[in-house]
Amino acid sequence: MEQEKNCCCTHRTKERTPEEYKSLINRLSRIEGQIRGIRKMVESNMYCPDILVQSAAVTAAMNAFNKELLSDHIRTCVAHDIREGDKETADASIDELLRVIQKLMK
Repeated sequence: MEQEKNCCCTHRTKERTPEEYKSLINRLSRIEGQIRGIRKMVESNMYCPDILVQSAAVTAAMNAFNKELLSDHIRTCVAHDIREGDKETADASIDELLRVIQKLMK
């Protein structure tokens, strides 16, 4: 029970189109490959700046993933809650969006 209180997830789900799903999974697969590459670089005692350049590339890739997911969330979930929900639902969706944006900007 205590573990449920500390969970950051809302346990809501979202049906994605096959195109959305494929795009997100492809991005994550590329990022996984980049991470594995960085791990190999560390294991091979590569030069620090070379690893840092690859790490920056992963950060940029994660930022691109987050932008895609966030824009999709706004266009679908948030827009739906605003259009179809009552004021309380719309306000809750906007508040949630603002919390997510604040976490992304840390």
